[in-house]
Amino acid sequence: MQSWHRWPRHRLQRQLLTTAVASSMSKVDYCFSNDYMVLRPDRAGPFELLHLLFSPKVGRNRAVDCFTSTEIRSFLRRLAIFLNLLLQILLLVLAGPVAAIGAAVEFALNFIDNMLQGKMEYPNRSSATYRSLTGLIDGRVDLDTSIAPADSRYHAALCVMASKVAYENEAFIRNVVTRRWQMEFIKFFDCWNEFENAYTAQAFVFCDRAAADAELVVVAFRGTPAFDTARWRADLDPSSYKVPRLGRAHAAYTHALGAQRNLGWPKWVEHVKGKPRRVYAYYAIRDAVKGILEANGKARVLVTGHGSGGALAVLFATVLAYHREKTVLDRLAGVYTFGQPRVGDAMLGMFAERNLDRPKKRHFRFAYTGDPQPRLPVGESSPAHFLHFGLCLHFDVSYNLKVFMEIPGEPSATSSAAGFVASRVNAARELARGVHLGYSRSAYFREGWVLLLMRVLAVALPGLPFHRMHDYVNGVALAAQIPKDG
Repeated sequence: MQSWHRWPRHRLQRQLLTTAVASSMSKVDYCFSNDYMVLRPDRAGPFELLHLLFSPKVGRNRAVDCFTSTEIRSFLRRLAIFLNLLLQILLLVLAGPVAAIGAAVEFALNFIDNMLQGKMEYPNRSSATYRSLTGLIDGRVDLDTSIAPADSRYHAALCVMASKVAYENEAFIRNVVTRRWQMEFIKFFDCWNEFENAYTAQAFVFCDRAAADAELVVVAFRGTPAFDTARWRADLDPSSYKVPRLGRAHAAYTHALGAQRNLGWPKWVEHVKGKPRRVYAYYAIRDAVKGILEANGKARVLVTGHGSGGALAVLFATVLAYHREKTVLDRLAGVYTFGQPRVGDAMLGMFAERNLDRPKKRHFRFAYTGDPQPRLPVGESSPAHFLHFGLCLHFDVSYNLKVFMEIPGEPSATSSAAGFVASRVNAARELARGVHLGYSRSAYFREGWVLLLMRVLAVALPGLPFHRMHDYVNGVALAAQIPKDG
């Protein structure tokens, strides 16, 4: 049995190793890019931070990897970089303590949940019954039986539940796919990050029936775990690369997906003699999916993820197009992302739309009104910086679905008195809605004690509940119709 209290120490050791290895990286690691800027909180000391405020020559600053000749004349832009570095440093410092607190909270909640179900079991993190905080907030794992495969909502409903289950451990996922969904589990992937020397991307692949007869192959990427501040840092990091023919892409998601030092995105990964063989997300998952498609002439592919998992999902499909992987792209049924942050600039957006949304639309980006993650990374919104692309399918607080090109503006909870009041009014509405839906609709929408407790706390503490995965599940289930590959 794995001891739950050892997990934070392992996570802290991993983070220390990641920071040590990252500090050894050099600018040659980015030679595949013709324009890049990567923030380095691991090298940001007092001198580097002060230098950012008083000198436009950021290319000579150890805390910023970019071309040596790079200058930023705008003080406001340098101030934004300065503040972002401070926040990243804080999140790195907090990584160990927050991981320890998170492990204790999840263990306690799993223990309480077991007792409420009449099971006096010692929670085991690797078991098929142990839930993450996301799974404890919303305990649903079954697919909505009212949504049939012919329903326009079916792809979205399957993807949103797969994105939710992706937060759990491999045993839990396998059990849900095979026993609850009666589908075929293919493989769980724990993937290596070449730039951080750590496993920072997780995903799983399954089919709607036996692989040889499957009609759908689904790839689901895990989002940012609730207590992993190192991954929060990645979500907030505005670092990026400009890749020829592709555009400017978010650096942290590029790293997590499997980009290679010095090489970027080669079509094939060459294993150097003496170098350990690693599992890189894009390459391992691409090859697994191609193997299924080559043996099955009718299967189609869905790619999905929530939060940063959504970012990995859309980048995965975009790199498939970059490599002209027609075997997969021609049978791509859709990329469904939920609460996806921005992943690139206008050039990358045009490349993705040209390959994913023509001749028919296949990228569906869902956003919920109270979810802050689609507004990350915070910064300039211009064609040269991070922008969303494709249509935004937006749920308001009543789960009404509307289509936008961008996320509609909302008052900030802290920036104004109006925002302060509006956030608490919405939290109160969500609490009332959560209680009402379970009785007015069906038991499928009935919220558990952890979620209701968070909704009560959210009236005073905007931002809870974490992730809002349950709101995407509800929104898809309650929608009258959702666009489907075209």
